[in-house]
Amino acid sequence: MITTTSADGTTVLAADEGRGPAVLVLHPGSDDGRTWGKVAGLLAARFRVVRLHRRQYRLDLTVGSPFSIAQEVDDVLAVAKVTGEPVLLVGHSSGAVVALEALVASPSTFAGAVLYEPALVIGPSLGGEAVKQARAALAAGKPGKAMAIWLRDVIRLPPWLARLGGAYVAVRPRYRALLPRQLDDSDALDQLGVRLDAYARIETPIILLTGDRSPAHLGERLDALARRLPHAEKVVMHGKGHAANQTAPGKVARIIETLADRVL
Repeated sequence: MITTTSADGTTVLAADEGRGPAVLVLHPGSDDGRTWGKVAGLLAARFRVVRLHRRQYRLDLTVGSPFSIAQEVDDVLAVAKVTGEPVLLVGHSSGAVVALEALVASPSTFAGAVLYEPALVIGPSLGGEAVKQARAALAAGKPGKAMAIWLRDVIRLPPWLARLGGAYVAVRPRYRALLPRQLDDSDALDQLGVRLDAYARIETPIILLTGDRSPAHLGERLDALARRLPHAEKVVMHGKGHAANQTAPGKVARIIETLADRVL
């Protein structure tokens, strides 16, 4: 385990395994890094794999308002400093947006990046009214309904699948506890806004990872980013969706290794 301190004095925590060149993983929403455990275990045979526990999802931290993406970037840079350079950055969903902002803030810190379906804003807000409705349901004591709204209207899952996801969250204490943080995460992404012009200045080699079974809007966001990044390669995982880190960890690990072997 890595314990260090961010720019604002907050303690930063990260799982740490393996030896070799460093791979720093930024997990997606509703998670604490454990969904990347299988990928990390595979990579740890050759690399030092560090999984940051993003402060947005740290239940030990009390928040009065959502943590900003900028604060999360400070956490990333603090951990990268501990691991040493060069670092290969891996980000998933909202974690991939944090990764993009870290690449903008400190490009020399990172040798490359793998960005798995970044949930970036490319036009209208990502959450908007849907997040407000989800918060209202949560305040009314209906976490399952809140998650169903978020899954249906933000992630854009089919209604039946969103209801199923909501029912699952309603009976799982861990996910119920993370739900307010997920809504905060959506708000933080919207507050960041459209940043494509900033990302166009990133010179770091990047793999943009996607699955052909993911919600269509994630592919649209990825393509908008791909058109602006000067050194990006798009890799499509056939038959996979937004959770290939869990359903196909070997495939995801091999893709990361491909870039790591080039840049580390």
